[in-house]
Amino acid sequence: MSETLILTRRWGKRDPSLAGYRADGGYQALEKALSMSPADVVEEVKKSNLRGRGGAGFATGLKWTFLPKDVRPRYLCVNADESEPGTFKDRYIIEHDPHMLLEGIAITCRALDIHLAYVYIRGEFKRQGQILERALAEARAEGIIGPKLLGKTDFPLEIHVHRGAGAYICGEESALMESLEGKRGNPRFKPPFPAVVGLWGKPTIINNVETLANIPWIVQNGGAAFAALGVGKSGGTRLFGVSGHVRRPGVYEKPVHYNLKKLIMEDCGGTASGRPIKAVIPGGSSSPVLRGDEIDISLEFDAIKAAGSMSGSGGVIVMDDSVCVVRVLARIAKFYAEESCGQCTPCREGTAWMEGIVEKIEHGQGLPGDVEKLDQVASSIAGMTICALGDAAAMPVQSFVKKFRADFARHVEEHRCPVGEQGWGVLQESREALIGPIRA
Repeated sequence: MSETLILTRRWGKRDPSLAGYRADGGYQALEKALSMSPADVVEEVKKSNLRGRGGAGFATGLKWTFLPKDVRPRYLCVNADESEPGTFKDRYIIEHDPHMLLEGIAITCRALDIHLAYVYIRGEFKRQGQILERALAEARAEGIIGPKLLGKTDFPLEIHVHRGAGAYICGEESALMESLEGKRGNPRFKPPFPAVVGLWGKPTIINNVETLANIPWIVQNGGAAFAALGVGKSGGTRLFGVSGHVRRPGVYEKPVHYNLKKLIMEDCGGTASGRPIKAVIPGGSSSPVLRGDEIDISLEFDAIKAAGSMSGSGGVIVMDDSVCVVRVLARIAKFYAEESCGQCTPCREGTAWMEGIVEKIEHGQGLPGDVEKLDQVASSIAGMTICALGDAAAMPVQSFVKKFRADFARHVEEHRCPVGEQGWGVLQESREALIGPIRA
């Protein structure tokens, strides 16, 4: 029995136009939503067990209910600032099916009485931004978006595409809103949460691209059908972007509870070199690393949490045993040190400190006690910052040291990198060079 495809079912056609989308049933879900009460649409999303696909995995329908009942205006922010190293699925939704995202936005806005939505897109996504702008122009010209939804329902809706300026921190929801308001993208203290006090002080729902792209299918087929594709509290399918040392890297749509080892060894064909897997980062660079003998697990949010990591944003990075894990961690630590906004002292000082220690160990200059110090610094950052970037920087350090302590100790004892110059690791190459084709 073939697996149900929701997000990638049209990608092989490579036709992002409005005509192509409508020929395959596009905007029929919006038509159906307009015949339903807003409360019924929200109820279907709650039944679907759709959890946020941006990393946190919070229940989408429940999140929607947090909006205060009597405060207007309300806003929708679509988080398309896909900057997590190892993650590359949202850009493909925009490239291959932008109208699916627009339909999801329109249904969400109608259900929540929102008349203005912003798509905050990563500044480097020039091509994707152009595709989305073109799709928006088509939808406006056909009267789908504008004074009346689908040209017949008296519900005005405007959608704007806002380009970011290349700051990873603006993927954090409150920093995203600060940036939209024209300010420096510094995270806000919470509470209050965006659903209560968000953009310009008004209630705001913030959802990831992949999350909203699922909404048309849920409305068209029912929340129960979506829930049945998953397991437990997690419904539907997910997009997993697999990169690194695999034969067939790419974007794979699989049930949310798909097995990680099966994804790597069967769907991706195992390692390109044929060598054993040494490490896997299962959910983008901020997720705790797993050893090669720990990957026979479900990718479902709660299952992978129980295994000591996170499903995160679905970015699976695979490393065979030729890699130097210390060097990989050095690259990760450098990224978070550069991307810290500097607002919180533990993150501002700690990320740079961790980067320095890892670099020192990698280049054979580590001293006895440096590995313990590295772990101590990471523990002093985790949970001590306004936003989750501190945790995102600390968790890889803690997990790499825990899972591969012998590698770190050997660097210190031998005063060199035992792997040598060939062990630059999977993160040296650009993500774009690694992602490969789209795969179902």
